[in-house]
Amino acid sequence: MDQIENRLTKLALNGDQQAFGEIVELYKDKIYHLGYRMLSNRHEAEDVVQETFLRVFKSLDRFDPNQKFSTWIYRIATNLCIDRLRKRKATYSLDADMNDQEGMDGYSLIPSDDRTPESELMISETKQLIYDAIESLPAKYKSVMILRYLQDLSLQEISDVLGMPVTTIKTRVHRGREFLRKKLEPKL
Repeated sequence: MDQIENRLTKLALNGDQQAFGEIVELYKDKIYHLGYRMLSNRHEAEDVVQETFLRVFKSLDRFDPNQKFSTWIYRIATNLCIDRLRKRKATYSLDADMNDQEGMDGYSLIPSDDRTPESELMISETKQLIYDAIESLPAKYKSVMILRYLQDLSLQEISDVLGMPVTTIKTRVHRGREFLRKKLEPKL
């Protein structure tokens, strides 16, 4: 993956629009899922995807080839999401659009041969409980937990994306898990 990113980034830096299009294809779904998990709003997530790639295109000449491209693009997208969260009114419900199932991972909707409708319902309800619990996290824990568990980034990658020390990331992951454990314990 890193070799493909490096090749595409070099080509895009030299003005190759097709290479930039491939970068968009490579990351658009990942950025959308990140935005949707952080903002709980399909339209805002779509806006974050567009704005992320606009910023990437405008700033491509400032990209440091010594760092991972994925870290750089996730940092841009995460910062855009955090900015949107800060601009929201305090009365905005973090549960908004949670009934909208479009943000669910497509793989979770494909039943296996051994699942019954009852087990599917239980799995669906459990996932919803977990997503609701993540939605209720304070923003500083929410972004770290989404990047760690829904985007599968390493602690070092999260540190690079958020521009924080790894020790801070570890603390926030630990506190975020504790918050989720307390929130979910009586329900699961």
